[in-house]
Amino acid sequence: MARKRPVAKKPARPKKPLAGVRVLDLTRVLAGPFAAMMLGDMGAHVIKVEEAGKGDDTRKWPPFVGGEASYFMSVNRGKRSLTLNLKAPAGVAILKRLAAKSDVVLENFRTGTMEKLGLGYDTLRRANPRLVYCAISGFGESGPEAARGGYDLIVQGESGLMDITGFADGPPVKVGTSVADLVSGMAAAHGIVLALLARTRTKRGQKVEISMLDVMASLLTYQAGLYFATGARPTRRGNAHPSIVPYEVFKAADAYLTLGVANNGLWKQCCAALARPDLVTDSRFDTEAKRVEHRAVLVPLLNEIFGTRDVDEWLKRLEAVGVPAGRIKTVAEVCESEHLKARGMIVKLPHPTAKEVTVLGVPIRLHSTPGAADIPPPLLGQHTDEVLTSVLGMKPAAIARLRQDAVI
Repeated sequence: MARKRPVAKKPARPKKPLAGVRVLDLTRVLAGPFAAMMLGDMGAHVIKVEEAGKGDDTRKWPPFVGGEASYFMSVNRGKRSLTLNLKAPAGVAILKRLAAKSDVVLENFRTGTMEKLGLGYDTLRRANPRLVYCAISGFGESGPEAARGGYDLIVQGESGLMDITGFADGPPVKVGTSVADLVSGMAAAHGIVLALLARTRTKRGQKVEISMLDVMASLLTYQAGLYFATGARPTRRGNAHPSIVPYEVFKAADAYLTLGVANNGLWKQCCAALARPDLVTDSRFDTEAKRVEHRAVLVPLLNEIFGTRDVDEWLKRLEAVGVPAGRIKTVAEVCESEHLKARGMIVKLPHPTAKEVTVLGVPIRLHSTPGAADIPPPLLGQHTDEVLTSVLGMKPAAIARLRQDAVI
């Protein structure tokens, strides 16, 4: 009698890197929710604390899909929603109990608000010395402008970013996405993970402070370096780079393309693709510094050349010789990109009212313990009972009384 072959077991799915970490997310709008979503994608158990009957501000921002705001759903996957009235003493007491059982508290209230509620770091750490407490604010907790509130647009303007964005003959321009919020959210997630790592050695948590102005000012890098080195004020240059030419946008016969030629080797290859070997030895363009010096001559000349063929033809020629170049794509083209789909960056999640939500995936790839966008954004208060029961051990009758008293 033939032996049955043993059924091969599927290999166990590796745990995500932040599995077992509990995060209380008290944030709203974008910077904080984005940070918390990044932690959730990596396995953290994120409890989003929202005001009953209202929730995150972005739940009211159109457009809506199945009654849910697309803006909210884009940055709140991977979370469980708990409604809680922090103006009620019982609500504050519940949050303190949750913080005592959590690894991270994340908030983006105006500086001093949490202290007024009796929920500041010094209070919460007494009950939980291992707590990592992250506070995101517009201008930080120290300095003469600490009391100011900060929105993305305001910080983009005050960080110097808008002063160098746009064309020289036009007004300052903000970046097309909420970059101050989003990069501050990344910095917050980074800071939280660093504090959790430090906790493995010190056995104690700490406060993580993120100022949106600090974060955006840090992005000035070489622009600030130019000022520190020379005292000269960087100016708006449109698509031009202050230190590299050609490194900007050019107009082909049918559309626009970007071209990045950062050294003489690439310049030689670029001239080959353009069928203009004479430009390699032209004394105006034969070094990096000379190409910057003679930008006003070189850029119009290149635009004239690029205007003779379509983008696809130029991209084939440039790619063949290893010169970095690309087309300027619409948001729609990016969202339908076959390359991004193949890399798992376009993800569809089931949703209780919207049926299916499409979101952008996880850009950080850990090959042994990968994260994933696999939990849909929650309905307001969807997990209130679950959280109070599983984390705090509350009984149904106690939860019903809290609801009756408008605490949840």
